[in-house]
Amino acid sequence: MPQRSFSSLGFDRPHKQTRRERFLAEMEIVVPWAALSALIEPHYPSGERGRPPIGIEKMPRIYFLQQWFNMSDPQAEDLARIICTSGISVFSA
Repeated sequence: MPQRSFSSLGFDRPHKQTRRERFLAEMEIVVPWAALSALIEPHYPSGERGRPPIGIEKMPRIYFLQQWFNMSDPQAEDLARIICTSGISVFSA
């Protein structure tokens, strides 16, 4: 058995689930993301020209959060950046 470091001991223990994590877990259960993505996919840009599009799984989640919490576009963009850098899996399918 390899020796464990202090940092691995700190990250391995279970933590209390935050309100954000509870909300995002509930959102995964309530919204049928696979069916929604299938409806959007024929109309979603392919990214052949111009800026590459955000993934088909991520964009509806950003839009839903923006509508539920009455956010402006810059606020939703900041939220997406914070969530992606913190490692929360809201945008993974």
